[in-house]
Amino acid sequence: MGLFSGFFASEDEKRREEVRTGARAPDRSERQRCWDARDAFYRCLDQHDVVDALTGEGRKVADKKCASESKAFDANCASAWVTYFKRYRVAEYKKKQTFERLEREGANKIAIQGPGDAPESKGA
Repeated sequence: MGLFSGFFASEDEKRREEVRTGARAPDRSERQRCWDARDAFYRCLDQHDVVDALTGEGRKVADKKCASESKAFDANCASAWVTYFKRYRVAEYKKKQTFERLEREGANKIAIQGPGDAPESKGA
């Protein structure tokens, strides 16, 4: 008998808990379930104009209005992923706001090239 055998009714529940806690890496179908749960949670946040579900008023609204989606998100994703995705949502929002502000201010767009973008030298 394993350490978790008494706590879980099935091997599936045991595996799900191991993935949620980060003790086991999720497989493809588990990652897809996580992303689907994340997307449903994001849709609910969008319906209630919540950007940051981790702090302040956004957290209160998310806890009240998106409780079922949040529960599914927590159940289907590693807890570290849940926190990451919630922070990522805020960062992407701030990035979008910054780009929009710069565009309104007339900032010039520039092309940035990395080492892999340089044209190959001819004749070398």
